[in-house]
Amino acid sequence: MNSIKERLDKFFGVTQSGSSFKTEVYAGIATFLAMAYILTVNPYMLQGFGVASLSRTAALIIATAFGAIVGTVLMAVWAKMPFALAPGMGLNSMIGTILAFGGAGGLAFTYPNMMAVTFLAGLLFLAVSVVPAGKDSITGKRISLRERVFEGIPEALRTAIPVGIGLFIAFIGLQNAGVIVSADGTLVGLAKFNELPWGESARGAAVCLFGLFVIGVLSHYNVRGAIVIGVLAGTALSLPLGVAKLETIAGTGDVSWRFWENFSKFFSFGADDGAFGMLFQGGFQFPTGSLFTVIVLVITFCMISMFDTIGTVVGCATNAGLLDKDGKPKNYSQILYADSVSTITGSVFGTSTVTTFVESGAGIAVGGKTGFTSIITAAFFALAIFILPVFAFIPTAAAASALVYVGVLMISQVKNINFQDVRLAVPAFLIIIGMPLTYSITNGIGIGIVSYVVISVICYIIDRIKYARLSNKQGAEKPAWTVSAVTAVIFLLFLFYFLMPQGFGA
Repeated sequence: MNSIKERLDKFFGVTQSGSSFKTEVYAGIATFLAMAYILTVNPYMLQGFGVASLSRTAALIIATAFGAIVGTVLMAVWAKMPFALAPGMGLNSMIGTILAFGGAGGLAFTYPNMMAVTFLAGLLFLAVSVVPAGKDSITGKRISLRERVFEGIPEALRTAIPVGIGLFIAFIGLQNAGVIVSADGTLVGLAKFNELPWGESARGAAVCLFGLFVIGVLSHYNVRGAIVIGVLAGTALSLPLGVAKLETIAGTGDVSWRFWENFSKFFSFGADDGAFGMLFQGGFQFPTGSLFTVIVLVITFCMISMFDTIGTVVGCATNAGLLDKDGKPKNYSQILYADSVSTITGSVFGTSTVTTFVESGAGIAVGGKTGFTSIITAAFFALAIFILPVFAFIPTAAAASALVYVGVLMISQVKNINFQDVRLAVPAFLIIIGMPLTYSITNGIGIGIVSYVVISVICYIIDRIKYARLSNKQGAEKPAWTVSAVTAVIFLLFLFYFLMPQGFGA
């Protein structure tokens, strides 16, 4: 038994990283609890928010679990980092919109078609991660095009990314729990605690805040597993408040204990209830006249995946102290490969783009530092397939307390941003505020990059004019061009992303 433990320790570097197996297990559980909602939410998104037929729900639950398992295990053994993967939010809703409402120029794309688009986007994503783009100026090692993109983002903006993600995670948690609700005029507001009896939003908010308070108090006293305990405490409170549904644990609701029936649907290749391998069931037979639309969709899917992953990995690695001496996440190339391959395998299973989850920050907050954390998370996803009602019983409001606490931890990076230089301060601020307000990591990064280039170019032109007018240039510093070629290309891509008309290419 000791030999197995020693081998695992040597492979993952648990002791070397300053962690322990106990901590890694707690971290893996915390990550799973924070992202387990994807098992039931992803099928709902892919089926057009309940508009499309729900007969594929059981198969999509299995597809979601398998996508998470394979992606997270790849991250664990290939990159050996404490990141978990699963079908990402955003692109799944985009697919659901296209299937339910004809959101791609009104063209009649099928579920297999969208899996084929995801598959092609994954191949492009992998190519971007593998294609060499020169050598690192410091180490001399060959780096990929995707790494070059990372380096093209100015350091101040890279530092702003984890701060924005922290706010984004917290906002997601507060919204999922009902602490933050929609409101006329102001768009968002606070749950109404002054209305008796409490409504669903107020009860969920109470569960989330109670769990958050438990996490905060236990963390103050350095209690191991504080996040897990807080989530479980919130779950306990949810019972008398009626937030958790007993029919869920009984298997009489939407989630059944009959896992064998779910598996039969997953492998059925049925037009209405299959998931596995559906992209090969006519998936590449796209609607007539849709070639350009397909190309745009593939590029868009790839671009969103790339910047979502870059933002998530940088944010989580920064918070965990898992950066190398150059400020780049450790094992960055392996992280990119694992993430890219996971999208391809996910499409074969029958789910949308599998990507690194920001909820990985929950496990990192517990102390997870190695791939063994990811192994534990993957093991719980595997277990969830067979006893899904148990995990579906944990209410979203209770899990949200972990997300809010992760936001508390990640926002601390804001102190490392240079707000003295306005050329950097404005873009950094837009990244930070843009992610939660646009509900997108990609949008936040894009707004920051575009503003950085525009402000830098204008300032450069003005400084050049001022320099040219100097009669005596002795001692005067010639303006320096600060926008790299890579940043300029990213800028153009984001302009296309933001300004492309809806339905373009249909």
